[in-house]
Amino acid sequence: MSNAKVVTLETLSVRIAELESTIAELKVRNRGPKSTRSMNAEHAHMVKFGQLKDLDHMECAKKLGLSYGQIYSARCGYTFKYVTK
Repeated sequence: MSNAKVVTLETLSVRIAELESTIAELKVRNRGPKSTRSMNAEHAHMVKFGQLKDLDHMECAKKLGLSYGQIYSARCGYTFKYVTK
């Protein structure tokens, strides 16, 4: 007789529940704070070249009351293209 592991419906059910829970956790993304105001050229300069340039997107967003997306867009040149050193 082989050393095959006996699998029951109960053990499969438990394992599927564990996997579903793990997948649900992976799908949750932390997109940072919601924006409380509009970004302006001064903010864009601060996050691209000023005192906030070395912080990550999430930290900048929290400090300025902006969203992660606003910081990302400014730094990557999608918005505020005219803001230069």
